[in-house]
Amino acid sequence: MLTLLLIVLAIVGLLIVMRREAGATPALAVLGVLGLVGVLFGAPIIGVLLLIGAAVVAAAGLPALRSKWLTPRLFAVFKKVAPKVSATERTALEAGSVSWDGELFSGKPQWNKLLDFKDEGLREDEQAFIDNQCAKAAGMCNAWDIAKERADLPQELWDFLKKEGFFGMIIPKEYGGLGFSAKAQSTVLQKLSANETLMVTVGVPNSLGPGELLLKYGTQEQKDHYLPRLADGREIPCFGLTGPRAGSDATSLPDTGVVCKQMVNGEEVVGVRLNFEKRWITLAPIATVVGLAFRLFDPEKLLGDEEDRGITLALIPRDTDGMDIGRRHHPIGSPFMNGPIKGNDVFVPLDTIIGGPDMIGQGWRMLVECLSIGRCITLPSGATGTARYALGWSGGFTRVRRQFNVPVAEMEGVQEPLARMASLAYISAATVYQTANLIDHGEKPAVPSAILKSQLTEFQRVLLSDAMDVHGGKAVTLGPRNYLGIGYSANPVAITVEGANIMTRNLMIFGQGAIRCHPYVLDELAAKDANDIKAFDKAFFGHAGLIFGNAARAFTLGLGLGKSSVPFDGPAAIYAQDIARLSAGFGLCADAAMASLGSELKKREMLSARLGDVLSNLYLASMVLKQWQAGDKVEGEEALLHYSCRFLLHRAEQAFVEIFDNLPNRALGKVLNAVTMPTGRRWDKPSDDLARDIAQRVSSHSALRTKLLANTWDQDDGTERNPLARYNALLAEYERAEKIYRTVNKAYAKGELPQTALHPEARVEAGLEKGLISEEDAQFMRTFEAEVLEMLTVDDFAYDAFATDKSTLIDHNATPAAKATGEEMSVK
Repeated sequence: MLTLLLIVLAIVGLLIVMRREAGATPALAVLGVLGLVGVLFGAPIIGVLLLIGAAVVAAAGLPALRSKWLTPRLFAVFKKVAPKVSATERTALEAGSVSWDGELFSGKPQWNKLLDFKDEGLREDEQAFIDNQCAKAAGMCNAWDIAKERADLPQELWDFLKKEGFFGMIIPKEYGGLGFSAKAQSTVLQKLSANETLMVTVGVPNSLGPGELLLKYGTQEQKDHYLPRLADGREIPCFGLTGPRAGSDATSLPDTGVVCKQMVNGEEVVGVRLNFEKRWITLAPIATVVGLAFRLFDPEKLLGDEEDRGITLALIPRDTDGMDIGRRHHPIGSPFMNGPIKGNDVFVPLDTIIGGPDMIGQGWRMLVECLSIGRCITLPSGATGTARYALGWSGGFTRVRRQFNVPVAEMEGVQEPLARMASLAYISAATVYQTANLIDHGEKPAVPSAILKSQLTEFQRVLLSDAMDVHGGKAVTLGPRNYLGIGYSANPVAITVEGANIMTRNLMIFGQGAIRCHPYVLDELAAKDANDIKAFDKAFFGHAGLIFGNAARAFTLGLGLGKSSVPFDGPAAIYAQDIARLSAGFGLCADAAMASLGSELKKREMLSARLGDVLSNLYLASMVLKQWQAGDKVEGEEALLHYSCRFLLHRAEQAFVEIFDNLPNRALGKVLNAVTMPTGRRWDKPSDDLARDIAQRVSSHSALRTKLLANTWDQDDGTERNPLARYNALLAEYERAEKIYRTVNKAYAKGELPQTALHPEARVEAGLEKGLISEEDAQFMRTFEAEVLEMLTVDDFAYDAFATDKSTLIDHNATPAAKATGEEMSVK
């Protein structure tokens, strides 16, 4: 009996010590005291074993003892097996900052650290710009005209964008820019997402490009010259990074610059002769100044002893001799300006290098430090805006579209995608807003930028597919009335650019986060590079304590023994506690994967992707909780909170299971499964009841719908250009219309109306004749049904409308004799 008691007490005591990461001394005390009790009071075997355990803990856990015999051996092994980190990789790893992503990697997230990032909202001038200038810009867009007729924004819109400073959102006011916060920039792009081409045109100059690079690294002379001109649109920038042989692998630039001397205006000038070929460069066809990334060489050693000077960035005027620019690519679905740039022996002086000669070779660092912020804002904001619009259109359409005498929004097959769309829009909005808030507090989120770019654009893909499904024939018939099809066809652009999602998910999220966000790995690698055994000892045994701590936390929390500390209560608390549980499991699995695979983990992209999926879903769920805690709640929002968190945590657990099943060491996978999920999975998919509740609200005139569609362009301009405004107006009147529908449909079912009254308008008129409804109601329904029919109508075109070469048209209705004689068709 004493033996069993001592075993139980030892396990419990060690779990407590491990969970709290209390260190070797408390563990030594637990084992030593219990061992002495066993030896002295009748359980000598277990007592001796516990004392042996105490001796092992003392030898391995106490720095004074282990530093002489254990640490040197471990250090020697570590230097052999640790992955090599190239200079390029190290630059990427050290770029940006670590915030909440690091908390999740630690396995013990401190919620106060996230909640302490207060949200001060938008400035008055920012909100005014969104309400006025953004609304006007959106109203100047005709999607069909832009995409199918002119393949460009209209000239008056270009002029308006320049005049109102849309291209200078990130440029400080002292240089003539708007000086907007990250949150404001994100909100602007969400509103402009009513038109994909407009959003991209405004978003790209405010993302990675000359403006941001000049702000951070430019010389004062460069700032003074270019920033005011970029802010007011006198200069239109583009940035040439990718090319035929360097897409996602942007570090393998084949474009070269060679330091040389050349006579310029009668003087010998030291400069760079550039040869390059770039593709997929947004705004290139109309750019007046080109940011260029290239590899600089100095074979004549004009600048020093090094020949290969590394990736360098320069800013080159469009009219520079040797520059071939102006041709266009044809991006799928959206005709935003995008094209190739070529250069043959383009000579530029050294002062065109961004930052001047001091920044030679610093190009990759400059890019990765700027890219993280841009990737957090532009594409995620565009995806979030698209989510809001697609949800608004779909909710409105499914309410006014009737089949089988009921709105299709009442059908569960439609309610399921509507609820999913609402949840994805809610998650996207919370995540992009709260991450922008981190940026406004000075963070430079590197790993979250990869999470947002890949996850939110994937959500956009799902949302648009769901929207197409619920719209049916309305969405698949292109024309001016189709507000969905053009954006749907353009979705692959967001998936592909600024780091294709395949690469981002498989290589970047966990691949970068495993080192950058981990509390100890970067310190261990730094100690190895510096050959610093003391620093290694501190980092390695801190790492070991973290592993034991995460194992204990994951196991005990998985059994329901104790709860993690959460500084709030209410419906969000249970999800915060489970994020902490899964965070501990994630930290344990990440360390297990790194320890068991070593440098091989780089090649195990599918496993790395699943680890990244866990981190991504925990991050997204955390942002939802942060938004819930920070914002005002509306009726029905709690259902959306539950749906979204269950959806994300279910996905996180599914990724865990796939990790366990696919670890090369299957026994390790089983152990991790038992420790991380000792009672199995906790989270099912969201329930049908939640889906029905949410779908009803987003397809009705409700507070929840209004909140989800915040900062969208919803002003009615009296044309077909703004379907959201027209659906909102219909939903505001729908309750009255539905009562009249029920009256006349009930009468028709009873045979009180003529059997020929097959459509709503006929039943309204028949109901009026029978005295079932008033003239006022009838007139209301005439207007209402006319507007509904307009929203349901699709376009048709002349027979020859799509043929660019009319001479190739075939008259399929011609008589055989006419065909035989080759008579030309007359098309009217």
